[in-house]
Parts: sequence; C-alpha cells; structure tokens
Amino acid sequence: MTLMKTVAPAALVLTLLLGSAHAGAQAQAPASGTTVIIPAYGEVKAANDQATAVLAVEEQDKDKAAAASRVNQKMKQGLEILKREDPRASLKTMNYYTYPVYPEDRPVQPMAANKPRVPTAWRVGHYVEVKTTNLAGLPKTVAAAQKILTLNAINFGLTPEATKKLDDQRIAATYRNLNERITSVAAAMGRPVADAVLDTVDFEGSGNYADREGAPAPVMMAMRKSMDSAEVAEPSFEPGETTLQMRLVGKVRFR
Repeated sequence: MTLMKTVAPAALVLTLLLGSAHAGAQAQAPASGTTVIIPAYGEVKAANDQATAVLAVEEQDKDKAAAASRVNQKMKQGLEILKREDPRASLKTMNYYTYPVYPEDRPVQPMAANKPRVPTAWRVGHYVEVKTTNLAGLPKTVAAAQKILTLNAINFGLTPEATKKLDDQRIAATYRNLNERITSVAAAMGRPVADAVLDTVDFEGSGNYADREGAPAPVMMAMRKSMDSAEVAEPSFEPGETTLQMRLVGKVRFR
C-alpha cells in the first residue's frame, strides 16, 4: 500500500508535465490565417555605355562686342571639331552669359552713393553639351575639342535602352528575392510553403527610392583661357558601371 501511494503521485506529475509540454507546442504553432509582411531587395549592375561631356569657352575684354565675337567664333570652331570627330554625337549649346567685371581695388574714400561703378572689362562665355555612346573614341574627341574649348564636366551613365533592360533585370531580381524569403519564413514557422498565399506586393514600399542615374554634373563657372593651336594630350576616362537597386514589401497570408 505504501508503494502504490508513492508511485501514483509521480505518474500524475509526469502526465501533467507531458500535457503542459504538448499544450506549449500547440501554442507555438502558427494558427491558420496568419499574415506576414516580408521585405525583399534586389540589385543589378551594368557597364555604362553613354557619356555626357560639357565643354565651354570664355573670353574677357574691355570691349564687350570683341569678347562676344571671339566666343562665338571659338564655339563655332569647337562645334565643327566635335561634329568631325564624332558625327553621331548629340550636341546641345546652352548657358550663354555676359557680365561685367569690376576692379578689385576699392578706393580709400567711400564711393558716392549716386556714382555708378564702371566695369573694367566684360566676361562672355558659352557651353555645349556632348552626349555620345562612342566611348572608345571619346578621349580623342575631347582632346581635339580642347584645342579650342575647355572641358568643364563629364559623367557616364546608361542609354535609355540599357536602362530599360537593367530595370527589367532589377524587378526580376527583387521578385526572386521575395520568393526566396517566403520559402525561408515558411520553413521557420514550420509551415509548408504551399500554404503561403501572396496577397499584396508593394514595390518601393519602404520609401527608399532608387537614386536618379545619369544626373548631369554641376557646371563650374571658373575656366581658364584655352590656346587655339596647342596640341592637347588625350585624357583618360573610365566609364565605370551603374547600379540599380529596388526594395519591395510583400504581404503573405498562410492558409
């Protein structure tokens, strides 16, 4: 009788422990209808296939007309060189400016309020934008143009056709990453991936929009006077590559 009294409470405790563990396992299992928000990420790269260069000419003279005339003549010569060196390049002239140059030395006595300042010279300048896919011939083209014009800025990017192709790849890579993450989440939850139903896909749902590729470089106003006939060694360029990124958020419901 004493042995039976001892064994019964022990069996009862073991039964309660097993029942508690079973209940805990059931509580950890995800219920049907669970909705999971899953972020995904995609990134693709491509070699740049387009260059945008900004060249310029600037002249300074006491005679405003003389300065403007030299600028006009040099820009015309520069355009002829660019068209000859790269006939398929797209050219766009822009930012023609004329402004007075005043003496830097200030008089000891303050200038009378009603006496206007007199400029000592006039500065005239003009820019041209060159857009080309001939990257192999770009150094030769720029060097030839630098006999007349000044290279002000250059940047590399993708043509619209290459950008469209890369964007298609970016979307595919991001969506593929979403599917991979759905599989991982289902495994972590102990659910078959067949129970996962993709309810909503929000592209750029994180608000982290992609950088704007191919933005033109800022135009620098300071330039040096170029020599008309001096030979210029060819510059060295590395076009580099463009990276496109994308984020999306998927809403997944488990049946």
